[in-house]
Amino acid sequence: MGGIDLGRVIELQNQGAQVVEVLSQKQFDEQHIPGAISLPLSKFKSSELAKLDKTRPVIVYCWDYQ
Repeated sequence: MGGIDLGRVIELQNQGAQVVEVLSQKQFDEQHIPGAISLPLSKFKSSELAKLDKTRPVIVYCWDYQ
């Protein structure tokens, strides 16, 4: 499955999409998309997901530097 570029992510975010970054907290603190929600994969649980607005689209962001 292909991804979308940062410009499109920001466009969708401006249209109301929620951006969830699954980076580690350290990576998120170093650099993240403004307005993004930090939800590291290690904390990716249904109780955390329940905090998202179910009426808005969600974009999950991660990067792989390898």
